[in-house]
Amino acid sequence: MSLDEQAAAAMRYQNYPAPPEIQGVQHLPLTKYRALEGAFMEYLRLDGGQVEGLAARFEARQISVSWASPGRINAFHIHPKRPQDEVWCVLEGSLLVWLADLRADSPTRGNRRSFLLSGEAPALLFIPSGVAHGYRAGHKGALLLYAMNDQFNPADPNEGRLPWDFFGADLWAEDRG
Repeated sequence: MSLDEQAAAAMRYQNYPAPPEIQGVQHLPLTKYRALEGAFMEYLRLDGGQVEGLAARFEARQISVSWASPGRINAFHIHPKRPQDEVWCVLEGSLLVWLADLRADSPTRGNRRSFLLSGEAPALLFIPSGVAHGYRAGHKGALLLYAMNDQFNPADPNEGRLPWDFFGADLWAEDRG
């Protein structure tokens, strides 16, 4: 097909490469049972304190809730003092989640990967220790439920922070098609 020269010169094609893997990260879709009167979903099934379905051993020691305002960027944090794995699930709204493998001995060291978590298609996202994580909330904000295998200690916080744009401000840029 023949196109206007200026438009043809400016046109680019979308690319759909497979996202890079990050060792130990798991994304497990959940089933949300819907009915006229509401919905039901299981968040975690525990057997002997361990979360069923995860490849890694994970004993939940704290469960927290976070409300993110529309467009909020909360990035990047990591837990360097003590191992802390997390299991995230968005119940309402959506989050663009970025993960970056900072583990010195990991075969996927340096890999970055994004996930879209939403209340419309709930899923568990397992984030192992040593993987930096952050998010940008969607236009309706988000309600995030997450479990950790370490407890928060205000006297000795295990929250290492990196600048929000440490891996590039373009990670958070709005897709303008």
